[in-house]
Amino acid sequence: MRTHAYTKRLARIEPVDLPLAAMNFAFSEEQEQLRQFVRSFLEGKSSEATVRELMETEKGYDDAVWSQMAEQLGLQSLIIPEEFGGQGYTFVELGVVLEEMGRVLLCAPFFSGVMATCALLQSGDDDAKKAHLPGIASGETIATVAFTEENGRWDESGITMEASTSGDGHTLTGVKSFVLDGHLADLILVAARTGAGVSLFAVDGDASGLTRESLATMDQTRKQARLTFDATPATLVGTDGGGWDTMSTMLDLAAVALAAEQVGGAQFVLDMAVQYAKDRVQFGRPIGSFQAIKHKCADMLLEVESAKSAAYYALWCAAEMNDELPSVASLAKAYCSEAYFHAAAENIQIHGGIGFTWEHPAHLYFKRAKSSELLFGDPSYHRELLAQRIGL
Repeated sequence: MRTHAYTKRLARIEPVDLPLAAMNFAFSEEQEQLRQFVRSFLEGKSSEATVRELMETEKGYDDAVWSQMAEQLGLQSLIIPEEFGGQGYTFVELGVVLEEMGRVLLCAPFFSGVMATCALLQSGDDDAKKAHLPGIASGETIATVAFTEENGRWDESGITMEASTSGDGHTLTGVKSFVLDGHLADLILVAARTGAGVSLFAVDGDASGLTRESLATMDQTRKQARLTFDATPATLVGTDGGGWDTMSTMLDLAAVALAAEQVGGAQFVLDMAVQYAKDRVQFGRPIGSFQAIKHKCADMLLEVESAKSAAYYALWCAAEMNDELPSVASLAKAYCSEAYFHAAAENIQIHGGIGFTWEHPAHLYFKRAKSSELLFGDPSYHRELLAQRIGL
């Protein structure tokens, strides 16, 4: 395994034996160093001009940058255990990285790889972990999870694709939609039904009977695809009928990861709005001196800071894999989704006419905020899920 100098110094957050209100969730010095390493790298590799260029391409990312992320920073291997070629760090460190990626709208198949990694780690299938995790860790394998179907649902009943037994293996028939980076993934983890219930299957990107179609979506910085399976060969991951337990936990972890990314984008649009309010002069004074603009910025600040609190606590729960994770994941996803979308919309309003133009970056964050709000279920879905999980 390649050793990365900065990650060897990272420290895990340890829970303090204090009441929840008194616990300290500040990042350690090492984690802040990780943030600075990643921010410095991404500012050089994911400028606005680069994002605009990549989002117009079919592929949607830069091979050279992807390789540098793996070889120089080791980002793809961060939460993968050392025994599978990774570095064995926690969701807290991953959250730091995702926050910085959300800040610059990184165009790369990173988030889909996080989903696949979480699914494999939760599957309990050591053979599948050994087969797939080293490739994901090295950046050689682009992986994703195909869960949602044409019905657009994120719950167990939304999975209708059927898996059939074929000799010693299985075949899949049906359609998966809104698959992140599904147009180019080397490994696709697919949720489908057998006679025993929902199960998880691994499908090669070049498998027979697999047809991929890139989707035209609002957020061009995050590619999605429609995948059609026609008696496509697949390998069972985990136990037959045990896929929903794996997928449910994966979706909770993905929601937490997305909340961290949303916080990064929300903080950036807040900073953008505040800076413009200082610089833009009307009637002989900066517009930030007007009460209406002050109120908008103050409301944005309150929501962004609250979103950070929700996301950071959710990251700690994910790192500990404690019993609070399901409820906290839904809480963080619902709140961070609304906070990011509101901040992105208010940023456009504060910028006025220029904020509505294609040339200004505000719309890029607005579109990412909206697509992220719907990914894994919208805030209403997660509030209902939260109510169920806490017994209301």
